[in-house]
Amino acid sequence: MATIEIDRVCKSYGAVQALNEVSLSVEPGEIYGLIGPDGAGKTTLFRILVTLLVPDRGSARIEGYDVVRDYRTIRSRIGYMPGRFSLYQDLTVAENLDFFATMFGTSVAENYENIREIYAQIEPFRDRRAGKLSGGMKQKLALCCALVHRPTVLFLDEPTTGVDAVSRKDFWNMLYRIRDAGVTMLVSTPYMDEASLCDRISLIQKGRIIETGTPAGIVAKYPHRLFGVSGMPAYPLLKYLRQCPGVLRCFSFGSEHHVAVDPARTSTEHLQATLEQAGFRQVVVREISASIEDCFMELAKEDQ
Repeated sequence: MATIEIDRVCKSYGAVQALNEVSLSVEPGEIYGLIGPDGAGKTTLFRILVTLLVPDRGSARIEGYDVVRDYRTIRSRIGYMPGRFSLYQDLTVAENLDFFATMFGTSVAENYENIREIYAQIEPFRDRRAGKLSGGMKQKLALCCALVHRPTVLFLDEPTTGVDAVSRKDFWNMLYRIRDAGVTMLVSTPYMDEASLCDRISLIQKGRIIETGTPAGIVAKYPHRLFGVSGMPAYPLLKYLRQCPGVLRCFSFGSEHHVAVDPARTSTEHLQATLEQAGFRQVVVREISASIEDCFMELAKEDQ
């Protein structure tokens, strides 16, 4: 039996449809990623799953319990780390942790082994107010509070937003160790590079699931040859590429443009020559492999 089962869930806020027939299932012991930009519906879905919102239509179950009918049982079995830091900023690290343990009828001492590895990194600051912690330390405290009652399912809504790259890497290493201890996790993120860190993912756009599978499986289905193109000036180059013969899609990725092409109409050599003749400088055209972000852009375009 799947740990999380979501069947055709819909939710609207007035005229805005936040979720449209969303269905997915998460198997025991998975880290499952919900990947999509801001406004895609990730937080709304999470709030339904942790029993803070009621769906308009459809159903969802956590370990067999219905999120509407069995909300009290579900709340005792799950951990939830919302996107915004929601702990008490005027309480210390130790006071926040004690409070959340008490809310679940337990104590930090009773469950210390469950959070020891994470808490050891912030224990030197146990008497510091939560509002005075760095972003990475706040993240670790929030995770400790979500784990202090030994949940079997953990919901992490954009847990690494606004956190530096080193802290993001440390956080994901912690998630792997939590998974190995038998906890099933649903993680949402707007960072496409974090998709490859999950066991399986669903890509969500405008309240709809547009693809589900393993990260490698989704990338393998990318349908086009892809070139990485750089040159100066960068923005005029982007606009010029979008009107070149044989170019199907073109999006900016940092200092490089990712260009999906029809190989029957262009090649790396032909495209480089075309751009140089048009007056662009320092032009480099190379064939590259697709990323999850390339797949998302392609699927979102097709969905529209």
